[in-house]
Amino acid sequence: MRAFIEFLLHRRILVLALTGILVVGGGIAWTRLPIDAFPDVTNVQVMVLSEAPGYSAVDVEQQVTWPIEQQMGGVPKVTQVRSLSKSGFSQVVVVFQDDVDIYFARQQVFERLQTAKENLPKGIAPELGPISTGLGEIFQYTLEGEGLSPTELRTIQDYLVAPQLKPIPGVNEVNSFGGFVRQYHVLVRPDALLKFDLSLRQVVEALERNNSNAAGGYIVRGWE
Repeated sequence: MRAFIEFLLHRRILVLALTGILVVGGGIAWTRLPIDAFPDVTNVQVMVLSEAPGYSAVDVEQQVTWPIEQQMGGVPKVTQVRSLSKSGFSQVVVVFQDDVDIYFARQQVFERLQTAKENLPKGIAPELGPISTGLGEIFQYTLEGEGLSPTELRTIQDYLVAPQLKPIPGVNEVNSFGGFVRQYHVLVRPDALLKFDLSLRQVVEALERNNSNAAGGYIVRGWE
């Protein structure tokens, strides 16, 4: 230690120069230092979400979650695959190494997901979750309007406000909660079904046909 101190004392100009460089470098780094009150420490992960209406938690685990997990196990640079199965819902989380690009990770999971779809029950359509985490929610707002019901406010949020916010650069997704989603209920009378010799399936199919969209087409007549 004594020799090191003597070395520094005999080279004061070098020491002062190095000190000045450190001070300048520290000042530049301080001005460019990103400050986040709630830093996002979430690892690189991709979520696969699947809705399975009518399936119990056990059926979801066996018929939906397990086939997807099997396909995700061999994805390059994967460190962990975990899942959550609930009644009518499946979530598979694929965790990658920290140096993996999120878009590369999503591409790998998407390719494996196409193979996993072949082993899923009919009607199950898994999809990738958004590129966001639990710490990514940065702004909350409420809609208020005099004379408007919670259903009307939720409709304005879903069809007017949210579509205007999603195209903004930096906005990954808009989550709506609260209010009441507009619904139309058809109450079937069993005595009327028996009277007109109809089944519940026929009523459902008639509703689907009534609410379907189709092209108008055109008719060629002469040169028109």
